[in-house]
Amino acid sequence: MREGPATLIRREDYVAPAYWIKTVDLTFDLDPAKTIVASRMQVERNSAVAPQPLKLHGEELNLLRVLANGESVSFRHEDGCLVIDSLPEGTFTLEIRNTCAPEKNTQLSGLYTSCGNFFTQCEAEGFRRITYFLDRPDVMAVYTVTLKADKKKYPVLLSNGNLVDQGDLDNGRHFAKWHDPFPKPSYLFALVGADLVARQQKIRTRAGKEHLLEVYVRRGDLDKTEHAMNSLIASVVWDEARFKLPLDLERFMIVAVGDFNMGAMENKGLNIFNTKYVLANPATATDADYSGIESVVGHEYFHNWTGNRITCRDWFQLSLKEGLTVFRDQEFSMDMAGSASARAVKRIEDVRGLRQMQFPEDAGPMAHPVRPDSYVEINNFYTATVYEKGAEVVRMMQTLVGRAGFERGMTLYFERHDGQAVTCDDFAQAVADANPGSALAEKLDAFKRWYAQAGTPRLVARGRYDAPSRTYTLGLEQQSDPSPGQPVKQPFVIPVAMGLVGHDGRAIALQLEGEAAPVGNERVLVLDEKHAYYTFVNVDAEPVPSLLRGFSAPVNLVDGLGDAELLVLLKHDADPFNRWEAGQRLALNRLLAAVRTDSTPDADPAFIDAMRGALRHPTLDPAFKELVLTLPSETYIAEQLEEVDPQRIHAARESMKLQLAQALRDDWVWAWDEHQTIGGYSPDPVSSGRRALANLALAMLCLDAQARGDSVWPGKAYQRFKDAGNMTDRMGALSALLDAGHELTQPALERFHAIFKGEDLVIDKWFALQARTPEPVGRQGAGRSLQRVKALMQHPDFSMKNPNRARSLIFSFTMYNPAGFHRADAAGYVFWADRVLELDAINPQVASRLARVMDRWKKLAEPYRSAAREAISRVAAKPDLSNDVREIVSRALED
Repeated sequence: MREGPATLIRREDYVAPAYWIKTVDLTFDLDPAKTIVASRMQVERNSAVAPQPLKLHGEELNLLRVLANGESVSFRHEDGCLVIDSLPEGTFTLEIRNTCAPEKNTQLSGLYTSCGNFFTQCEAEGFRRITYFLDRPDVMAVYTVTLKADKKKYPVLLSNGNLVDQGDLDNGRHFAKWHDPFPKPSYLFALVGADLVARQQKIRTRAGKEHLLEVYVRRGDLDKTEHAMNSLIASVVWDEARFKLPLDLERFMIVAVGDFNMGAMENKGLNIFNTKYVLANPATATDADYSGIESVVGHEYFHNWTGNRITCRDWFQLSLKEGLTVFRDQEFSMDMAGSASARAVKRIEDVRGLRQMQFPEDAGPMAHPVRPDSYVEINNFYTATVYEKGAEVVRMMQTLVGRAGFERGMTLYFERHDGQAVTCDDFAQAVADANPGSALAEKLDAFKRWYAQAGTPRLVARGRYDAPSRTYTLGLEQQSDPSPGQPVKQPFVIPVAMGLVGHDGRAIALQLEGEAAPVGNERVLVLDEKHAYYTFVNVDAEPVPSLLRGFSAPVNLVDGLGDAELLVLLKHDADPFNRWEAGQRLALNRLLAAVRTDSTPDADPAFIDAMRGALRHPTLDPAFKELVLTLPSETYIAEQLEEVDPQRIHAARESMKLQLAQALRDDWVWAWDEHQTIGGYSPDPVSSGRRALANLALAMLCLDAQARGDSVWPGKAYQRFKDAGNMTDRMGALSALLDAGHELTQPALERFHAIFKGEDLVIDKWFALQARTPEPVGRQGAGRSLQRVKALMQHPDFSMKNPNRARSLIFSFTMYNPAGFHRADAAGYVFWADRVLELDAINPQVASRLARVMDRWKKLAEPYRSAAREAISRVAAKPDLSNDVREIVSRALED
């Protein structure tokens, strides 16, 4: 059954619910075809709202019974709700009995089955697919849940909170009863009924309490859970140490499932995870997988307080929990990294992701504030803006009040709002109130424009040095383009961390005009007007400005620095982020010049020497070197252009990559030889950094060898592929062969599949690597990528019904292989439209994510632009399209 007409939901229309639900007793008789759900709720009228009927949300349910205080009541169905007009006064008991069909639930929202087991996903509005309820985040209740099922088929029965009873029933069945003492909204409800095994670990927290930690997986995967358990333990320890936030339940459970729409879900005490973010051992998982598991386990655990104990008043406040918790997991990962250089690598990786995903979103048809003003389908607003930009807004708060000040703000936030459903304003107010006199407190109203205004501001900087007076004047100006619904923007509050670097590499002491003495070598300037000027005194020679250190605000910096200044920063800047940024800009400037003139980029001697200097630097971290030597992505290059020809961008980047491979051949050999890891596998930052640089060197050497017709390095790569003791090195070698287009690629791919054909997550990598492999430059082999992807769709291991598998092939191709996807013959766009429609019939949430691939179609040059519009229009014309996809394509087509 398809959805009804789309309804626009507006933040300004929020009203409190007419009823509160205080307690919920749920009983489930689990059956794949027909699960019986019995709900007993204590309902209380909200005296602050005028009397009105009770409207309960419900989707694809079979209603059996409705009782109020034990008596039958009349009801009706209206706009997807169960409406009850006549109810007892005051507090009353409402009983509802209904059935649902988990095995038919391909949307994976609500209660569904995967490999014959029961799982749930209720955020954002999945609980209404389980039973009738006030399915909104500001209705918080205490839940008691009883699960009944066949004991042999489903020996594990889990729900939120603490286990209070369990036992056997007649006919080979059994039950488990769970009670969660903390009020929670329905989106945090979870249950699992499955045949699983668990890794268990008891810990004692700083508070002196003992807790049981459990990681549940399917049989045969227990050996891949050690890292997830270690990450969970580290998360518990870190949150209690950093923010004084303890684990508040007797146990904490993670359950891994292979069919899941998202990465993971923070259900109170029972986190349900995509297997991708749980399962890892050296043979099957890469360094990136290990890092991702640590980050996501931390993220979902940290939600226990920032999301669960304090939740969102409404879905417009989604960043209240997600932006804050992304910030917390980023801080956790940096703390786990240890060294300053490893922390910097983590920060660079986060910013690179922000620029590649969120900045384009901010400039496209789906642009929206961190706190949106309206939506049709809330699932479409689980976006990079809400998550990653939201995290940057929180980071700016910490920058403005300091690390200790931010911790005081968090403490006050919990003192005020624990157990409540609140807003982004409430959080910002708590941080400001805990730090009176701070820049945040003084400029709070202006700062909150980050929540209200969409778009990425430009920060324009110009410096002027006056030798006679030994002064340097820095002018800063902010500019913001119009975005949908916001033609004019007010100035943001932009914290600009900065320093001045001498051409000899010396850090210059910073003394502003009017100050009695210098205040260190770095400071934060707070720009809250359209423009401002800052004059530094006692500057002996013209400096190079190092602005936006650590990427202190999510803006585009335009500072007019030329090659000479960028080379100074690359060689000497004390800030690792700006050092990396200088190298990226040196490459980007050359790439953009080539794309705009349809010419070959010039990797001139100065640039090559700079890259060689970074690669050979005696003290820089290998992981940092790998980041510096990796060219800006084709997606990021495209965002710097007014009109985009994907084939030109691809050709320019591939040409520069080959020039780097050839000019630094001896240096790549040195990097390969010097950065091998000895001994057993460890995912620690030092070892993973060495592997990253060695694998980049191998890729460059294979590229160079292929261009010269030399098979030595491809042969070494194939040997490495066969002999690798870990998945990172195996994938690195296979990727090097694919990227070079060597004839050994096919036997390597066949061997890889034969080795890992029973490992779902590894086969996902196999699909993804082939889908992402760049299109060869020039006529020979043109169209190879799309042909390969279409062939892989026919592979026995491929299924569109599994989100991980669909993402591994379809998403990898359309999102990460621009030259393969954007074809002059429009075949890539036809393929995209077909897949969006196919997925929409199965799982609208996944389909809408794929639809976002075409957000930036208006930037395309012809003939791509017209062909893209035709494909989007074909999707939009489908009469029974889901609201999820219709909202995306309709906004894409708006003028």
